[in-house]
Amino acid sequence: MNPTVRNILAVIAGLVAGGLANTLLITVGPHVFPPPAGMDVNNVESIRAHAHELQPAHFVFPFLAHAMNAFVGGLVAYVVAASRRAVFAWAMGGLSLCGGIAAAVMIPAPAWFVALDLIVAYLPMAWLAIKLGEKLTAKPAAA
Repeated sequence: MNPTVRNILAVIAGLVAGGLANTLLITVGPHVFPPPAGMDVNNVESIRAHAHELQPAHFVFPFLAHAMNAFVGGLVAYVVAASRRAVFAWAMGGLSLCGGIAAAVMIPAPAWFVALDLIVAYLPMAWLAIKLGEKLTAKPAAA
């Protein structure tokens, strides 16, 4: 396959895989840690109205969703890319970070969560994806 086409597919596959991981965890989260009574987790205004009722446990799955978005997206992009694999994994982490910044602006959350999320959930996860990707794509030594 043409390397350019494969690299474009790496970006698309990374975005889709990361987005699916994020969606899965965001969907499961309210079943594990139910939101406060009357809060609609799919409505930003409802979240704003009930933000003061959220406990630290309510932030576990959003953090995991953001971290897995960057990790899974970065890993898939790394494995699929034909060249400059780490660049594509870092790009997934960077794009995820942009989404995290947008979420931090739009959705109310305590400062400790925003800081933890933006510092730990994106670029460090892209780095971990690169490290795992290196191991997964390493050519075995000839005997």
